[in-house]
Amino acid sequence: TTDMSADEIHDLGLAEMDRIQDEMRGIMAKAGFEGSLKEFFDFTRTDPQFFKPNTDEGRAEYLAEATAAIDAMREDLPNVFRTFPKGSRPGTYYANLYRMQDMPTYQMQALAFHEGIPGHHMQIAMAQELEGIPSFRKFGGYTAYTEGWGLYSELLPKEMGYYSDPYDDFGRLAMEIWRAARLVVDTGIHDKHWTREQAVQYLMDNTPNPEGDCQKAIDRYIVMPGQATAYKIGMLKIVELREMAKAELGDRFDIRDFHDVVLRDGAVPLAILEQNVKAWVDETRES
Repeated sequence: TTDMSADEIHDLGLAEMDRIQDEMRGIMAKAGFEGSLKEFFDFTRTDPQFFKPNTDEGRAEYLAEATAAIDAMREDLPNVFRTFPKGSRPGTYYANLYRMQDMPTYQMQALAFHEGIPGHHMQIAMAQELEGIPSFRKFGGYTAYTEGWGLYSELLPKEMGYYSDPYDDFGRLAMEIWRAARLVVDTGIHDKHWTREQAVQYLMDNTPNPEGDCQKAIDRYIVMPGQATAYKIGMLKIVELREMAKAELGDRFDIRDFHDVVLRDGAVPLAILEQNVKAWVDETRES
């Protein structure tokens, strides 16, 4: 839902990859790891400290810790939100714990925030409770908006003081770099005629994900052109609009009002989201 060209998306992806890898090197230094970024990726893929046992006890432990992260976030939400879902039935998100080696604990918090609160649960529950609008606005979706919000919801907790353990912050960045890499490989395949093997290798060289993940991901991008680019494009647009509103409103900027504006109309194309935020900035400035 933007007018970006394939070249612009590809170049944005390369720039984001560089930025995130630099942040990851900072975390490597904090954690006292000596070696290359690639070696650090191998370490985080394989070291037993990052995985719960592949047992019922290990799964229960994972779920308990993920639930605790969501419970802590629920207490903090009034600091960054003004409006909350009113429904009486709690949201549920499913963690695939079939093979615990596929679920590193350092990604647990970011995943819980993306799927639960302040991520998809906030966004979907609030959309379903909107009144006076057609059903497609309540239940439909624009991937750049919905997944942009999900990815933004991984960043927001960082700004709230979460991910204090360097490895949890690495997990957040590991999930972000996976979405940044999509900008490169999706456009690589569909615009620059990359082979499947070339695209898989790019993910293997530049992200901490295991080979199986990389192969499955590329097969997905081959059959769904453009879908995977929506996450990062949407998140960057939300951050860009927030920073614009901060600069325009100065002391009058309130993060709670900004989040209300983003969520109060259900899923919309990014161009419409930009119009809505700019209209809110103008109203606030004049009031």
